[in-house]
Amino acid sequence: MAGAEEAVDDDALFVLTAVLLTPAQFPSVLGDDYPAACEALDLEPYAEGYGLVLGQDSAGARWTVVIDDVSLVAVAIASWDCGMEYDLSPDERSVVCALPGWPLAVAVAAPGVPDPHDPEPEAGDRTPLAPPDTDAWGPAQRRLGADEVALQWATWRDQIDDAQVLPSPDTPEAELKQPNAGVLRALEQARAYVEAAPPPGRVRSSFAPGGARTLRADGPGWSMVARTDDIAFVLLDEEPCEVLPVGRGPELPGLLEALDKMAVRPS
Repeated sequence: MAGAEEAVDDDALFVLTAVLLTPAQFPSVLGDDYPAACEALDLEPYAEGYGLVLGQDSAGARWTVVIDDVSLVAVAIASWDCGMEYDLSPDERSVVCALPGWPLAVAVAAPGVPDPHDPEPEAGDRTPLAPPDTDAWGPAQRRLGADEVALQWATWRDQIDDAQVLPSPDTPEAELKQPNAGVLRALEQARAYVEAAPPPGRVRSSFAPGGARTLRADGPGWSMVARTDDIAFVLLDEEPCEVLPVGRGPELPGLLEALDKMAVRPS
């Protein structure tokens, strides 16, 4: 990617990847909603959002550079996703701050510089950003799990036997074959979002095949991934590594439709 083949100098940042930090698209590992994600990086939750550029300096140190040119990062990500080269070189005037470390795991490294490592701390520096421990389970891991379910929806959906999971249309939700107090709590809190809007990014809607939408909702201790024309999956802090399916039943379709109407969407 950008900078990987340029000459090394003291001010170089060798860009490895970039992500958006906006109300509609942000690294879920940072928080349940956009303001929480911004708070994790000591940023103001401006509606326009930010771009996060992850790279290494000439000494190999990890840095996350925050810029306010969201469109530049969006174009770079779209180009890379299409297999095209794009030289992401932010203007210095667009740089908001540079944070030590990376909040996400990055599998690649810049050639010609030392292996990735945290920069040497100086007095007053914040603790370097780091991805969550994948051997543990908590809110960050739960949200990462939901990210994976959304990304691999077809794989997870194929594992579900509708005859065993989906209730008949006249079955009350409380009588699902495998009731779970945590799942019911998550659904109740998701319904509350329809009545009183939660913080931006708590409910997000994105494209899905066949004219449907993929919904992502998060709350205290839970994450939900759903398709508006299908079922939902819920992950809970108290159920490590479990992905719990929720059948459509009589209530889920209306809930998903209502959530989709109030969700934030990528521009």
